[in-house]
Amino acid sequence: MDYLAGMNMNLGWSLAVEKLMRLQVTEKARHLRVLIAELGRIASHLVGMGAYGLDLGTFSPFLYAFREREKILNLFEEACGARLTYSYITVGGLTADLPPGWLERCEAFLNQFEPIIREYHALLTTNAIFVKRTGGIGVLSPEMAINYGCSGPVLRGSGVDQDMRRDGEPIYTAMYDGYAFEVAVMKDGTYPRDRAYPAVPADAVLGDCWHRFFVRMLEVVQSMELIRQAIDRYSACTGSLGEPVKIAEKIPAGDAYLETECPKGQMGFYLIGNGTPKPWRVRARSSSFSNLSVLPELCHGCLIADVPAIVGSLDIVMGEIDR
Repeated sequence: MDYLAGMNMNLGWSLAVEKLMRLQVTEKARHLRVLIAELGRIASHLVGMGAYGLDLGTFSPFLYAFREREKILNLFEEACGARLTYSYITVGGLTADLPPGWLERCEAFLNQFEPIIREYHALLTTNAIFVKRTGGIGVLSPEMAINYGCSGPVLRGSGVDQDMRRDGEPIYTAMYDGYAFEVAVMKDGTYPRDRAYPAVPADAVLGDCWHRFFVRMLEVVQSMELIRQAIDRYSACTGSLGEPVKIAEKIPAGDAYLETECPKGQMGFYLIGNGTPKPWRVRARSSSFSNLSVLPELCHGCLIADVPAIVGSLDIVMGEIDR
């Protein structure tokens, strides 16, 4: 799976099993899941942003991004004891409640991290060399993106307004009920809200490498707002997280398929139960696999030097592709 977004992988699998078993988690678990999943989205986009700089020959953004990502991993380690592959979000809820002081440390991270985003824009978004390497390169039309099954920032960078957190199945969208957020999608050179974001450079074309990168930068800000809302809602809950479902419980006969909005796109899990503790069959639909499939089209007729810029803009992870 996507080892850079393990929490989001956990969530997608848990929701698919819960759909088959007709389970519903507690309100407290719902808000904690939002909090953890959106932190995972930020951590994944930080890797994507930093590694993209490396792809194009600059090292500094990588150091900046990993500095902040480490702080998120510290929070994850406090919550569940792991830093990369997790088993925190599980069927029926989460494995444990947050340790004392965790929410305060999370809020401190957000307050410290927010102004740093401007540094990222200075390092890459508005950097003249970065813009020349990404603007107008690897242009993906909305029609082609849809035909190839692209999703996530790759799809929204082409102006297609789709996000499973808003447009998915009820068992998933219900997790975000009552939350205010805007889908980060590029349309005609505009983006959500009147913020102090950099202007779209003249060299950029809707659907190019620059737009795919910028959508992820927009999503980081939206995720921060979701996390702050989740902290407030989680803090107001007086009940318990509930008990995770034991593995020994039987999975009912039948099948279920569910897609969630992971950082790299729509991740789907399909499972068939046969009345035993182990499902008869499990398959996964990978966002990275579909996003990578459009690469030959994007690279057709381009310079060899532009191939790393195009590949990097897709933000793929091989663990999701070669299963």
